[in-house]
Amino acid sequence: MELETSDVPPKALSTLDILKILECLPHRYPFLMIDRIIDIDGDESATGIKNVTYNEPIFQGHFPGKPIFPGVLIIEGMAQTAGAIVIANDSMSGKKNIVLMLTIDKAKFRRPAEPGDKLEYRIKKIQRRRNVGRYEAKAVVDGVVVAEAEIGAMMVEAE
Repeated sequence: MELETSDVPPKALSTLDILKILECLPHRYPFLMIDRIIDIDGDESATGIKNVTYNEPIFQGHFPGKPIFPGVLIIEGMAQTAGAIVIANDSMSGKKNIVLMLTIDKAKFRRPAEPGDKLEYRIKKIQRRRNVGRYEAKAVVDGVVVAEAEIGAMMVEAE
């Protein structure tokens, strides 16, 4: 018996490089907060990577003499990672969505991220019902949690 193409499960993603991330997300420099996504398990979990570099424009004002990567941008990076894996996963079944952040809950900042740090945005799905999802997110540098939050998001059909 031959399988029709619709009977063949889509190939699972394990990583998204920058070009694939740009296909998934509408964000562009300087507001794209992820460089790569690894360890993808559908829309269940993944790790986004952000290499924090001194030449980013945010460090001209935050803060001269003591550059600190803003916590709000860490939260944005966590949300972008969750959004990218949801979009990539949904697109494998033919859906074209964008993801909008709905909520940020239980946000905590443990220590600053600085130039030279490699931020790992570790994302785990808590639940997803139809077009609304909730994700546990942790930002980690060298094995130490620097920030964490629960992020709520809504998937809407792209035009």
